[in-house]
Amino acid sequence: MIDTTRVPAHVAVIMDGNGRWAERQGLPRTEGHSEGEERLAEIVRAADARGVRWLTAYGFSTENWRRPRLEVDFILGLHKKIFGRREEMHANNVKIRWIGRGTRAGSRIPAIVRREIDKSTRLTARNTGLNFTVAFDYGGRQELVEAARAIARAQPEVVNRHTVGTHLYAPELPPVDLMIRTSGEARISNFLLWEGVGAQLYVTPTLWPDFGAVEFDHALTWWREQVAA
Repeated sequence: MIDTTRVPAHVAVIMDGNGRWAERQGLPRTEGHSEGEERLAEIVRAADARGVRWLTAYGFSTENWRRPRLEVDFILGLHKKIFGRREEMHANNVKIRWIGRGTRAGSRIPAIVRREIDKSTRLTARNTGLNFTVAFDYGGRQELVEAARAIARAQPEVVNRHTVGTHLYAPELPPVDLMIRTSGEARISNFLLWEGVGAQLYVTPTLWPDFGAVEFDHALTWWREQVAA
């Protein structure tokens, strides 16, 4: 059993390996993304049950637009589905957030997905349990660029850690304690460049569609061992 009194406050996950998982099963890549969405829902439940206060998932990056159009469209449809789980999350007191270009000018996210995002954030805005954030059409460099532009417009004479932090997509996000990367890739891929400074990086060869609650518990145990060392 996981000691729920000793868990990271903020866990970030880079959900990698959906396509490779499908290929190993002899399935279309889209099947890997579909299975990956199921695992994300499972990890949201697991994080909530174990007392994690903040969970941030790298759902769709600014680089993902370079993938084949059919694959991109399928992934966008799946994110409509994860936001469509809002009734379940709302019943469990989960607060849903998103970070990224989203509804900002120039966003390429389809209106139907943006509507699902907006419905989810409005419905769960007053919830006080797990803070579940989806990084959607997100890039860490783009976030810092937009923060710099906002500072320049507002108060160009004052640029420090505080002003940068308050102009990020979600200034309320605390520093990441544990960052999980599946599929064996030991890199952060433009994810939470500001918020992830100092995070423990847990890399597992497990592909994301195989990363369930048991694997999540392994990551929490590893984190506890690192901070106790």
